[in-house]
Amino acid sequence: MSYHISEVSWQQAKRQLKAVREKVFVCEHRIPPHVEFDSLDQEAFHVLVTDKSTKEPLATGRITKHGEISRICVVMSQRKSPIGKDVIQALLSIAHRNQLKQVFINSSLDAVDYFTRHNFISIGDVFMEAGLPRQRMCCDLVEIDFKRFYLSH
Repeated sequence: MSYHISEVSWQQAKRQLKAVREKVFVCEHRIPPHVEFDSLDQEAFHVLVTDKSTKEPLATGRITKHGEISRICVVMSQRKSPIGKDVIQALLSIAHRNQLKQVFINSSLDAVDYFTRHNFISIGDVFMEAGLPRQRMCCDLVEIDFKRFYLSH
């Protein structure tokens, strides 16, 4: 399958971004819609992946101007493809373009080791987000090298 990756604004692609996130986070992960869609959507940089032939949205992710990477998701049928890695790389390109020195992610506890292997370090205490325990993980932008990706709310 061939796909197209683009940087979009929330206002420009809200319908497609919501479609992917509703499938993955609201339906699969049972995150309440009022938690999934927040005020950061308006100001964040978003990446949208669409199927080149059908224009169907396949994946998305966002990064804030402060370096928070979140809402990375890929529809179930495409999770074994390189789309997730491409979303991460696009978000990191946005971070580089905006001259961010660090990025961070609020990791689920089962993914802390994964992010640690990619040079992220734990910051602060475990906290609750969307009803799930999370650990903030931070990394200098020049230290990141993702071979795979991990779904991140």
